[in-house]
Amino acid sequence: MLSYAIRGLPVPLSFTTLQKYCYYVKIANFVYFHIESNYYLYAMIGGKKIINDPVHGFIDIPYGLVFNIIEHPYVQRLREIKQLGMTHLVYPGACHTRFAHALGSMHLMREAINSLRSKDVPVSGDEETAACIAMLLHDVGHGPFSHALEGKLITSIGHEEISLELMDRINKEMDGAISDSISIFTGEYPKMFLHQLVSGELDVDRLDYLTRDSFYSGVAEGMIGLERIIQMLTVRDGRLIIEAKGVHSIEKFLISRRMMYWQVYLHKTVIAAERLMANILKRAREMIKSGENLEMSGQLRFLLENGDDPRTDRNTLLDVFVKTDDSDVLYSIKQWAGCKDRVLSELSRNMCERRLPKVEFSNGPLSEEKTLEMKSAYAKMKKCSMEDIDYYFSTGTVENKGYNSEEAILILNKDGSTGNIYEISDMLSAKAFSCITKKYFICRTI
Repeated sequence: MLSYAIRGLPVPLSFTTLQKYCYYVKIANFVYFHIESNYYLYAMIGGKKIINDPVHGFIDIPYGLVFNIIEHPYVQRLREIKQLGMTHLVYPGACHTRFAHALGSMHLMREAINSLRSKDVPVSGDEETAACIAMLLHDVGHGPFSHALEGKLITSIGHEEISLELMDRINKEMDGAISDSISIFTGEYPKMFLHQLVSGELDVDRLDYLTRDSFYSGVAEGMIGLERIIQMLTVRDGRLIIEAKGVHSIEKFLISRRMMYWQVYLHKTVIAAERLMANILKRAREMIKSGENLEMSGQLRFLLENGDDPRTDRNTLLDVFVKTDDSDVLYSIKQWAGCKDRVLSELSRNMCERRLPKVEFSNGPLSEEKTLEMKSAYAKMKKCSMEDIDYYFSTGTVENKGYNSEEAILILNKDGSTGNIYEISDMLSAKAFSCITKKYFICRTI
């Protein structure tokens, strides 16, 4: 079937219907139909795309709706957005993209559904397609460098809210073809276990990013029993649960996730790089607001001028946002390294040359008096004003909660009862994961 409806034609559009209503050209195993002044690809029966993924191997993508979603500009943009933000400055191999993660998550969604079907859990072909599309689009709202610049370009909207708005846009373009995908994404679809596979304590998003991030960073502690976990999935009372013999795989999953946060996502040098990047954009925004003419891409200029202004038209903001990726930011920083402003040029040069700030963790927060004392001393050393010292010296916190007991991972016991992994596990480390670990830090430019 063609991936979306054309006004005035029957829905769904079969190959025979298209032949009847539309001019078409056949080339090799594909047919290109002329519809509304454009040519649309219609794959012949059995047609599919095969992508070789370094993490999961060959991923099959059937031509049709899923293929057309992947080809959409919003999704293709994810090729130019790093999955792990600034982490490549610590782990050089961690240069993989949001696009690869989206494909991997889609693949694992299909694997999970096939596992559930083998246990007589009913999932139709349309529901499988809808769930796969939900995974393809779950991170489409990420901006440049992913979480590193979350809330920095558009200050009032998070990436999940942007993802949902972009899904709605695509749905309108395709005359409602992904309505079920949106319902699954938001948790409104009747089969709750499909939403849990998209967003939950044991979703395919986490299964892919832990495996993928571990692979590309080289941090072996992040490896999980991916295939085992998927084979242990089942459904009871409409909710996703794990068979009892999969308990140890889940314990390993929780341990790996916690280790990856401290060794990769919240690594102190990653925090330093993210702080530096955020300060560069903060300084650039201040200069633009004061009338300075800085060289940068048009998209980034618009977001710095208007991304923190609640009066900016939402649609216009998103129109610019979906045209912005890592390259806009990197190009601009390279230009700013030679600008006249001392603070912006120094920070930009530091980023270009990887002269990152130093982060020091502490057990508790600094008092206001101690912080002011240290800032004053640092301002004298850097020969800068107290107004600018926050660009060179700052404090902050990071938090890591390995397991949210409110969104429990349920275990199916041999007697048919279910229980929370938090209660069933005999591993002290797994039980401790429900507690939030909070660390305080000082970040200073050397």
